[in-house]
Amino acid sequence: MPAVTSAMRVLPITFLVGACFSLLALPGSARADDILDGTQNTETEQSAETDPEGTVGVTVGGVVFDRSKNGSGDSAGALTSSTSWTPPSCWYAPKYTPEQLQKYLEPIWEVGSTGYEWDAKQREKYNANDEKKGFNKDKTGKGYWWGSYVNESYPPGWDSCNKDYFWVDAGDPPPADIENAVTPEVLAELAYAEIRVPGTEVTLAPAEATKVNLPTWAWLDGAEFKPVSVTASVEAIGVSATATAEPVSLEIKPGTPDAETYPASGVCEINDGRIGEPYAKGKADATPPCGVKYLRSSGDGTFPLQATVTWEIHWTGSDGAGGDLPDGAFGATQNVVVQEIQAVNR
Repeated sequence: MPAVTSAMRVLPITFLVGACFSLLALPGSARADDILDGTQNTETEQSAETDPEGTVGVTVGGVVFDRSKNGSGDSAGALTSSTSWTPPSCWYAPKYTPEQLQKYLEPIWEVGSTGYEWDAKQREKYNANDEKKGFNKDKTGKGYWWGSYVNESYPPGWDSCNKDYFWVDAGDPPPADIENAVTPEVLAELAYAEIRVPGTEVTLAPAEATKVNLPTWAWLDGAEFKPVSVTASVEAIGVSATATAEPVSLEIKPGTPDAETYPASGVCEINDGRIGEPYAKGKADATPPCGVKYLRSSGDGTFPLQATVTWEIHWTGSDGAGGDLPDGAFGATQNVVVQEIQAVNR
């Protein structure tokens, strides 16, 4: 994508800011929906296909995301990686057939906004003057021109995919020296960013208000806390990967140092597919497998109990590859009322 870089060097700063978000028609800055469909759609960067159960296929940046097995609900949210690792901010994927690239680039060259010298080099690069072989038209149906796509939230590093369009024959892997060119592993990383997991408000017993020195049981709804997954694919080249998140533990932080947790570490491991155990009649004297005991009253206020679930992430690809990605976490804070036990003097 040097074309974009070269052109931007001579543009005013005010235009650059607008261009980052409006993605004007400069080489390498095509929208996601310009890909391989014979159209030029510069109004939207996302399209979706739905079935009777809701949104399934969402196309973003040349990649189709199947979210039908994702977490849902108003409280669902994105995972935070347990390390400094982050999913790709930009990537390369098939973008144009030979005819589509020609239709995209030639009007830009004719306007001359990028300069005669640069336009001439571009025409030479793509062999534009050869009506039969220009833009690799003699290879139509045998490969694609690849280009860069950007995470729509523009995170740090979104502008690092600055290579010009490059050709990849059908069945061949992308060049090894191009970072973040879509492979099953890169697609798995992009799918990771699309995973949404249920909210982490725990059920407590006692529910309305707990008492000082009384063990409070805590658990999560086992029906909600099951593996979720997202599949990312590039159908044009038959490559896909599925990233799956599985809940493994719940960490409880009482919101005050004057408290004890069960277990002492505050980390409740998943057991038989559930985290914690619902309180049942007759367990008043038992120690909860997951919970907290407050040692003082919250007075007229509350204690901010924080519950965070850790999710293990693994992936499998269409080529049989697979592996692990960094654990993710998702948490929430809920207010807990703690009262003194009232004694009756006779």
